[in-house]
Amino acid sequence: MFDFEAFPPETRRLIAAGAVTGAYALFCAAIAAREALRRHATRKAAKALSQGTGEPVLVAYASQTGFAEELANATAKALSEGGAPVTLRELSAVTATDLTGRALFVVSTTGEGDAPDTARAFIRDVMKPTLTDAHDLKGLRYGVLALGDATYAQYCAFGRSLDGWLAHAGASPLFDRVEVDDGDPAALRHWQGQLSLITGVTDAPDWSRPAYRRWTLAERRLLNPGSPGGEAWHVRLVPADKVSWEAGDILEIGPRNDPAEVAALGLPAELAEALSGLRLPHGPIGDIAELTPLPHREYSIASLPSDGGVELLVRLMPRADGAPGLGSGWLCRFAEIGGNIDARVRTNRSFHGPDKNRPLILIGSGTGLAGLRAHLKARAATGANRNWLVFGERTSAHDFFHRAEIEAWKTSGLLERLDLAFSRDQGDRIYVQHRLRAAAQVLRQWVADGAAIYVCGSLEGMSRDVHAALVEALGAEALEQLTDEGRYRRDVY
Repeated sequence: MFDFEAFPPETRRLIAAGAVTGAYALFCAAIAAREALRRHATRKAAKALSQGTGEPVLVAYASQTGFAEELANATAKALSEGGAPVTLRELSAVTATDLTGRALFVVSTTGEGDAPDTARAFIRDVMKPTLTDAHDLKGLRYGVLALGDATYAQYCAFGRSLDGWLAHAGASPLFDRVEVDDGDPAALRHWQGQLSLITGVTDAPDWSRPAYRRWTLAERRLLNPGSPGGEAWHVRLVPADKVSWEAGDILEIGPRNDPAEVAALGLPAELAEALSGLRLPHGPIGDIAELTPLPHREYSIASLPSDGGVELLVRLMPRADGAPGLGSGWLCRFAEIGGNIDARVRTNRSFHGPDKNRPLILIGSGTGLAGLRAHLKARAATGANRNWLVFGERTSAHDFFHRAEIEAWKTSGLLERLDLAFSRDQGDRIYVQHRLRAAAQVLRQWVADGAAIYVCGSLEGMSRDVHAALVEALGAEALEQLTDEGRYRRDVY
C-alpha cells in the first residue's frame, strides 16, 4: 500500500506537483480529444448534408441563445432529406460571393432590436451601408426566418432589416418572410411548410404538433363542375366551442388516411383508429410506436366568425400516383359530412386587414380567392367601400367561384372596381398580371391615394408574375416602401 505520509515534506510536495501536472495533462488531452471528435462529427454532418443531387441551398444562421442555430440545423436536415445539397454556415462566415443560387437565413433579434453578436462581421463586410458599395444580388433567391419577441418595440428587427437589404440588392424571395414570436410553434410549422416548396416533400413530420380542437364538417360543395382544371370545393367547418379569428388568418387541419386504405389492412377497430392519423408504412405495420403522425395542412380562411364557421376553398390536389392529396383528399373526399375534423386557427398577423379608411386592392387567382373573400366580408361589415378586386381563373362558365356574391358586392358598391381574367375564354391567355398592366395608371392613382395591396394565391406563377407587374407599374423602390409601411402584403403558398 502506498504511504504518502512516509515521505519527507519536500518529496511530498514534488509528488503532489507531479500529480497535479499529470492530471492537468490528462484534462487537456481529454479536451483535445473531445474537440477532435466534435470537429470530426461536424465534418461528417456537413458532408452528409452536401450529398444531395438537386440545386444547392445555403442555410445561414445568426444566433444569440442557440435557438436560431437549432432551427437552422433542423432546416438543413429537412432540405437534405428532401434531396437538396445543403451548406450550413454561421452568418459571420458568409461572404458576398456565397450569395447566389438559393439561400435561407435563420436569424434572431436580441435586446432592443439588435442583431446577434455573430452577425456583426456579415453586417460590416457584406451589408455595406453605402450605395457605392452595394452588392448586386439578382442571382440570389432567398427566404428569411426571423425570430423575435413581440413584447419588444423592435420586433424581429434584424430579420426585417436583412430581408429589406436582400430585396433592395435585387435578390428574389422564394416566399414571404416568416416571423416567429417567442418560438411560436405555428409559425415554425409555417416555415416548415415553406421548405416543402423547395424540396417538394409535403409529408415530412411536423416539428411540433398543433393543439387541435374538434370541428364538424358541416358542408362540402363542388364549385366548378365541368372545369378544365382541378376540382375546387367549398368546405365549411363548425367548431365544437367558440373560436375567434380575423380576416387573413389560417386554418391548420390534421388530416386522416383514407378509411378504405386503413380498413384494407384488416386490423382490429382500436388499432385501425390509431392508424388513421399516422403515416402508413409501405410494408408490414411493425411497431406502431415508431410511426409518425401525418403532417398538418394549411388553408386560408374565407369567412368571418359572424358566418358561424370557417369556410375554405380547397383544390383537390393529386399525389404522384394519382391518388387524392393528403389534406385535400381528407377534406374533399374521405371525411364524412357531420364527421369530426381536427383543426386549429393560426393567427396570421402579416395578412390582417388595413385601416377601414384605407383603399384596398385585392389580387388573387384560383383558390387564393379564399383569403380575399374574408377581407371583403370584413370591409362590408365596417362600411369600407373603396375596394378593387382582381381575380383570375380558367373559365368564367365553370371557375368564377362565388360569382353571385362577388357580383352582388359590385352592384352594392362594396367593390368600386372588379377586374376578371379567365385565361381559357379567349385565344390569348390572359392572367391577373395582364389586367394589372392594363390598369397601371389606375393602380398608381390608388396607391397615391394610400391604398394597400393584398395578394393571395399560388407562389409559383401568379404571385411572382403579379409582383413583376407591380414593379413595372410602381417601381421597385416604391414597392419596397409599401412593404415597409405594411401596405403590400401577401399570403402565398
